[in-house]
Amino acid sequence: MNAVETGVTIGTLLRESGLPRSEAELLLRTLLGRERAHLIAHAEEAIDSSKARSARDWFARRRTGEPAAYITGRREFYGVALHITPDVLIPRPETELLVELALERIPRASARVLELGTGSGAVALALAKERPGLKIIAREHGAAIDLVYSDWFEALGPEQFDLIVSNPPYVAAGDAHLEQGDLRFEPPLALVAGEDGLACIRKIAERARTRLRPGGWLLLEHGYDQKDRCAELFGEFGYADVEDFDDLARVPRVCAGRRLD
Repeated sequence: MNAVETGVTIGTLLRESGLPRSEAELLLRTLLGRERAHLIAHAEEAIDSSKARSARDWFARRRTGEPAAYITGRREFYGVALHITPDVLIPRPETELLVELALERIPRASARVLELGTGSGAVALALAKERPGLKIIAREHGAAIDLVYSDWFEALGPEQFDLIVSNPPYVAAGDAHLEQGDLRFEPPLALVAGEDGLACIRKIAERARTRLRPGGWLLLEHGYDQKDRCAELFGEFGYADVEDFDDLARVPRVCAGRRLD
């Protein structure tokens, strides 16, 4: 049995965390496996010494700026609880737009879908959750998803798809944002895409058209300032019905195009 540290309670830990209350509560309720209401109602509940040490360690890591998702190893995306490590990009709420647009364009439950550049599996898992009959090539998470280790399309053979979706790296090398916030802790491989940030988008858009079945869609997430260039690339590579979509913050976020023939 773990020893209870004298005087250390839920309320004490939250007060000494040095973090905004909401962040401290998130970390502590994850560590304790409790809901926020429990923390509030049981502020005087004593905490065993092991949990107290862990909580203080988590608070210290968060004070240095380390993302909470890496500290807790958890992040929810589109209703799916994901295991997150520092090896993958942390799923963002704005990427849920990519899922919504994909679901609108998947023609049938048995459609063949390819996600390129899978990290945590967030997009593929969200699609699999909403459409259990989909045949998805991406990443494993207890769903009907095939895993392929590939340099974009190289290991996929001649197969074609009804929809190709990707949240690829799209930050320009040297971008000042790379030294700010969560980006300081995230893997550069998942963020940086050449001098203009478009290297991966350009490569995917160029190659994806021949890998789509007639009528199939390509959906790519992009940076806040890449809307016009992405639309130009889609046009250059022969996509039809090209359209760009804003996220909930009214920031240009996803470019869509379709193969007609």
